[in-house]
Amino acid sequence: MARALKVDAGIGFPGEPYDTERLVQRAGELEAAGFDALLTAEVAHDPFLPLALMTHHTAKIALRTSIAVALSRNPMTMAALAHDINAWSRGRFTLGLGSQIKPHITKRFGMPWFGPAKQMREFIEALHAIWDCWYDGKPLDYQGEMYSHKLMTPEFTPANTAYGRPKVVMAAVGPLMIKTAATIADGIIVHAFCTEKHLREVMLPQLEIDLTECGRSRQSFEIQLPMFIASGRTEEELEKEKQTVRARLGFYASTPAYKTVLDTHGWGDLQPQLAQMIKQGRWSDLGAEVSDEMLHAFAVVGEPKSVAEQVRSRYSDLIDRVVLPTHFSADVLSEQLQILRGA
Repeated sequence: MARALKVDAGIGFPGEPYDTERLVQRAGELEAAGFDALLTAEVAHDPFLPLALMTHHTAKIALRTSIAVALSRNPMTMAALAHDINAWSRGRFTLGLGSQIKPHITKRFGMPWFGPAKQMREFIEALHAIWDCWYDGKPLDYQGEMYSHKLMTPEFTPANTAYGRPKVVMAAVGPLMIKTAATIADGIIVHAFCTEKHLREVMLPQLEIDLTECGRSRQSFEIQLPMFIASGRTEEELEKEKQTVRARLGFYASTPAYKTVLDTHGWGDLQPQLAQMIKQGRWSDLGAEVSDEMLHAFAVVGEPKSVAEQVRSRYSDLIDRVVLPTHFSADVLSEQLQILRGA
């Protein structure tokens, strides 16, 4: 059944100006435009610092990480970060977490890797054990295979707990991560490298099974999709956007963990081919391997109004939240928001 979609906007994403004055100005503009949430991502910058700014420079728009890398931190430091932003924003924060992949965790962050599904499950279990202590007064006594938290004194227990614990949503691609999200999280962030066919025929049927096994309902579980969008008001703008998306698709399609999505369409042989091109340093050639059929399967392509109509037509019965590009004028964005919300 079609639903009114919540529409979020990224802030401080790669390619955008990254200074405090501009971030604050842009947050105010996006809140005034009517977006439902501001999203930050952990790419070249910390995702929490901009949101800390936004707690005092916005009034009602929700604040979300999409995503923060969980396994580069530990549950105690993450619990404190999420608590502070949620308390400062008066309950507007949702903690969106992702595992990242092993090379980044071990080689970039220098942190241990035990396998994404089981480690993410323990990480979020530990978060809630810490919050059970802070918000409900329970003794802190979490012992897992990877994380152990057993000490909490009054001096280190936050007192500003009126707004409670943040919601936690989790990025997931494969079946083990989907099951983990269904078991322990408040929602799932579907990777942008996902097609309508894969979402409809593979991911969501499994998610429904996993939620049922956990005694949970789809109605209480949130699905966010930050899909690829190539949009322009002129042919020149649109072509430039399409080439950018092709390059991103080529990069993601080279990753073994995402091959299952390609397999849904019979494109699985492309993954090792692209991986070999990366080993050869042929990064700029990846986009040329993405066919028109593949581009339109993964991305929504067209002028702004058409993009909003396509997103609503393709996804409004499947998901709860989308992420919309924000570089168009206020009147264009307003029209897109109305379409996506079914107004």
